[in-house]
Amino acid sequence: MKITGPATQLVGEVQLSGDKSISHRALLHAALSPEESRLNNILRAGVTTAMIDCLRELGVKIQEKNGNLIVRGGKWIQPNKPLNCGNSATTMRLLMGALAGQPITAELTGTIGLQRRPMGRVARPLREMGASISSDNAPLVIKGGNLHGIIHNSEVASAQVKAALLLAALQAKGESTIHQPGPSRDHSERMLCELGIKLKTDDHSVTIQPSEKSLAATNISVPGDCSSAAFLIAAAVLVPGSKVTLRNVGINPTRTGILDVLSSMGADISVLYNGESGGEPTGDILVKHSNLKSTTVQGETVVRMIDEFPIFTVIATQSEGTTTVKDAAELRIKESDRISSLLEELRKMGIKFTEYTDGYTIVGPQILNPAQLESHGDHRMAMSLAIAGMIAQGCTEITHSEVVDESFPDYTKTFSQLGATIG
Repeated sequence: MKITGPATQLVGEVQLSGDKSISHRALLHAALSPEESRLNNILRAGVTTAMIDCLRELGVKIQEKNGNLIVRGGKWIQPNKPLNCGNSATTMRLLMGALAGQPITAELTGTIGLQRRPMGRVARPLREMGASISSDNAPLVIKGGNLHGIIHNSEVASAQVKAALLLAALQAKGESTIHQPGPSRDHSERMLCELGIKLKTDDHSVTIQPSEKSLAATNISVPGDCSSAAFLIAAAVLVPGSKVTLRNVGINPTRTGILDVLSSMGADISVLYNGESGGEPTGDILVKHSNLKSTTVQGETVVRMIDEFPIFTVIATQSEGTTTVKDAAELRIKESDRISSLLEELRKMGIKFTEYTDGYTIVGPQILNPAQLESHGDHRMAMSLAIAGMIAQGCTEITHSEVVDESFPDYTKTFSQLGATIG
């Protein structure tokens, strides 16, 4: 990917593809139902393609019709080969939860990068529920069926851990309760409530009572991805003269930490609520170029914007004053080490910073110089560095940038239509 900066202005309207997290959950809930589900605006990218391929290997019928996915699942069959989750930790963790309740044996595998991601935080409680899981890292073999409910105290506030355990608990005998040390995104809870499952929730726990009936069909139009929107929001805020409108974006409050933080820094962001879909609030977001002041991000806010830190770090380089990030050690075990790797690339562009175990400090604004950069095999890293290139004076090139297709296949096309020189 090559970006010629500085961009002069970015103007236009964008309709984003479906939210990645909601798409994964919708696919799995539909796959566990014997009824026919209709899923609209499911994200079609590398991460969800891996999920769809795995579900088909498990006997789930998935067809495309008039832009929708028609899904009919129920009891899964024994796969005749390992299930390849690609580079998607969400696919693997959520499949582990769903497979734990199925009376079959399956092997889960993926890329070398995925094999480095921690799976023990999901595997250990699933073993407590009665599943057999061979390893705490991929590749792993899981033998499911005959689960019982548990009370689990999670070591981290993780939506993926919670979602995996809820998928298992749906198929278990007896009530399950999941406690977490802080709030995490609640897409699973919202969707399961829409399907008639009995849940009791607060910011730190969820209790689920599985139904004796089969899971109902999932019929949902997935809102636009808030995490993908963050790149467009950042670019509009940073590039002078910009004005961008994002239509029908998911504005679930467990996901909008980036909007709250940027607004507190002085960003000109307006959100117009326009309804709900599948229990998820949606809205249009209008963003204009703004002069930003620094901030400190820590505590529960970190969880609400955990996927947005790569682009937030680029924003921090252009904000007036000292920006500090704390309590974000989880960033080191994403698709890449999203602290050290990103700061390493920004150093090539001339950025100075102080790095900590759980975050960093950056004093801005600083000049971004064009450079040869590396994506580190991380889709959010590649997209964030591209925004940095739009601020730099000259040509920035990012190697292995095709990884953006994991979550935002139309990335370069979208920014080109808004006026950026990118390709």
